[in-house]
Amino acid sequence: MKFYYDLHVHSDLSPCSSGDMTPNNIINMSLIKELDIIAVTDHNSAGNLRAVTEVGNKAGIRVIPGLEVTTREEVHVLCYFKDLENAEEFGKVIYESLPPIKNNPEIFGEQNIYNSNDDIIGTIDKLLINASNYTIEDINFMVEEYRGVMVPAHINKMTNGILGVLGFMPPDLKIDFVEVYSKLPIDDKITKKYKILVNSDAHQLIDISEKVNYFNLSSIDDVYSFLKLE
Repeated sequence: MKFYYDLHVHSDLSPCSSGDMTPNNIINMSLIKELDIIAVTDHNSAGNLRAVTEVGNKAGIRVIPGLEVTTREEVHVLCYFKDLENAEEFGKVIYESLPPIKNNPEIFGEQNIYNSNDDIIGTIDKLLINASNYTIEDINFMVEEYRGVMVPAHINKMTNGILGVLGFMPPDLKIDFVEVYSKLPIDDKITKKYKILVNSDAHQLIDISEKVNYFNLSSIDDVYSFLKLE
């Protein structure tokens, strides 16, 4: 069976994201676009995962808990988890490692935390788009400790993509997946040893993926084994 996905969506917690990226709006747009599986992957925080998951469960959308972490090298990596609690604990560790630079909402945008009714219940002080204190190797190891998987994000983007930042794929980096930005070219020789995810990196509702990319699975629960989330 085909299960359509978008595993790289930002909520209003990410300062670069639109204010209408609330839990209910994200889930409702995913329903409109006939998606089965999504992941909200805010920058360096898991603050809105619980609300999005609650709304997704009611609507029949499977929500994979995730974050988009900025490594010390300024590489963006997607971190996915099977269990919400593990994602939240990992998010706390990442947030603590960020430099003590406060967000300026007028410059960077709001960093809002929501409940499942789309009420704002808090904001995050530290600027979330800064780099954590951990290298990409550190993050890969830490994610495994929290029973998750790390996927280098939009590897063919010059800004914050691993190829744009490092210039190569580290040969000793033990990963199974990479995310490719569909609007830019990529050398097949670079990606041939990996499984490829194609996501939207949506910061606005309209950008959430259409019904295009899918996993071919026996059941929706098999997405966890496919992503190696056991």
